Amino acid sequence: MRHRFALRHPLATASLLLVLAFAPSLVGAATTDLAGMRIENQQTVAGTALILNGAGIRYKTVFKVYAAGLYLTSQATTPDEALATPGPKRLAITMLRDIDSAELGKLFSRGMEDNMDRAAFSKLVPGVLRMGQVFSSHKQLKAGDSFLIDWVPGTGTVITIKGKVEGEPFKEPEFFNALMRIWLGKSPADWQLKEALLGQAKK
Repeated sequence: MRHRFALRHPLATASLLLVLAFAPSLVGAATTDLAGMRIENQQTVAGTALILNGAGIRYKTVFKVYAAGLYLTSQATTPDEALATPGPKRLAITMLRDIDSAELGKLFSRGMEDNMDRAAFSKLVPGVLRMGQVFSSHKQLKAGDSFLIDWVPGTGTVITIKGKVEGEPFKEPEFFNALMRIWLGKSPADWQLKEALLGQAKK
């Protein structure tokens, strides 16, 4: 099953356009409204203040699945800029409906594979399997549950689910970049969500 759903519903488009309209002025307020949710405009990772680069909602047909926010040390408008931004990075996700955690882990694994060549993906298979086990151990993520995917220089990728750090960090920078390409890559989970995370306003 592929982690790719078309956002064709008018409510989805309207919500994401609202997000994009906010993108240029994210730093000006403590939070940003995202379809009734309050998204923090700043978060701190490893002692470094990060700004909200962009945020959006992942839809499956007409259903809201989760809200995602990308935090960086400086604004980025392209995938390459986002991945090359120095310092810590964070993708924060809050579930908007109940979902089987094991299935979510499988979808993330497929999303990584879809955005890498086979040789590069094969090198990350041990980490991908461990990530799948991390999500499977939670059985189910319910609406309101959140998880964080952090890049901490010198430490690696840290996954925090419902406030608890899960296992040892994934040390390879390539692992974090592969995860981010699920949303920012050439075959993203959702094109409109990709644009929202990158703060790309509609012309």
